[in-house]
Amino acid sequence: MSEEANLIYLDYAATTPLGPQVADRMREVQANAWFNPSSNHIGGRISAAAISLAAEQLASLLNVTPTLFLWTSGATEANNLAIMGAARQRAHRGKHLVTMRTEHKAVIDVFRALEKQGFDVTWLEPDEDGHLPVERFEAALRDDTQLASIMHVNNETGAMQDIAAIGEACVKRDVLFHVDGAQAAGKIPVDLAALPVNLYSLTAHKFYGPKGVGALYVADGTPIDPLMFGGGQQRRLRPGTLAVDLIAGLGEAAAVAAVSIEDDLKNLIALKSQLLAGIEAIEGLAINGPRQGGYPGILNVGLDDVEGESLLLALEPLCVASGSACNSRSQEPSYVLRALGRSDLEAQSAIRFSLGRMTTRDEVETAITLYRRGVEKLRNLAPEAVA
Repeated sequence: MSEEANLIYLDYAATTPLGPQVADRMREVQANAWFNPSSNHIGGRISAAAISLAAEQLASLLNVTPTLFLWTSGATEANNLAIMGAARQRAHRGKHLVTMRTEHKAVIDVFRALEKQGFDVTWLEPDEDGHLPVERFEAALRDDTQLASIMHVNNETGAMQDIAAIGEACVKRDVLFHVDGAQAAGKIPVDLAALPVNLYSLTAHKFYGPKGVGALYVADGTPIDPLMFGGGQQRRLRPGTLAVDLIAGLGEAAAVAAVSIEDDLKNLIALKSQLLAGIEAIEGLAINGPRQGGYPGILNVGLDDVEGESLLLALEPLCVASGSACNSRSQEPSYVLRALGRSDLEAQSAIRFSLGRMTTRDEVETAITLYRRGVEKLRNLAPEAVA
């Protein structure tokens, strides 16, 4: 039996498997609508129709107009285009920007680059559970603040921010508001018609779509500058030939999510409760993030006497994370957990369990057994135990 057959996958925040309906739709498009959608012949129109359908499916999920999306290669590109494009376009309005220290690297590194270009960034700290108090955000706004970016669901802790209240504060001060929704879109209800958000980034592979495709919602009247130049596709804001099969896959994933979110969330709540009940009695266990009210698909826990990378190896064949996937090969402790007030040792001990649509109760029970066994093994090997 192969190693893959033995894997227990609880790392859905890093990526999700391709949904069966999504795979079917992509094969259909690859066979029948592989043409360049910019071509003005019938083949091009067939491909363009497949893209239009995907836009309608995504728009239905998020309750907005289909024409307000730009297709991208993923949330990283969408974040870059939104933040860099808006900041540069509105530089005349001011050069003060606001974000959080717990954002994804695809947001943090864009703001770092803008600082080098002369922008002034305020880096907000969360509470110890990962939440950003709205009054703390409001206090950071200045007369020259022109853009703010706050993540919807944190990829390491599952903390969810009050996007509606933060967005209202931005509206009052004429501040453009960008939200990294990579861990939210397709996983929790998101109504962009009701939320005061100007720019919203997402990626397909976080909700059972293909890797390599995402989207950026740009509210009507929101000004951004392009980062790339070429043909006239997508209102010249993101030119290039569109990947029809990937976009169709994103659309199908959105269509599936639209009818499954409620059941998915109910299942995740039950699975997270099972997982927490199975490990919370471990001495010294600490929860990194909200115990209540966060996204139920993520549980991040740590210990004060066990090193996370060693524990990760002890848990095989369980696939979990010791940090975000984009930063997992770094030996540095999680900057997200340090922003929550965790020590380097506490942050290094962290393990993130992230659950998904295909997770079973048996898999969670096995994860509990492996985690408890791994902690006990490493504690028995510790120098204190030998002395």
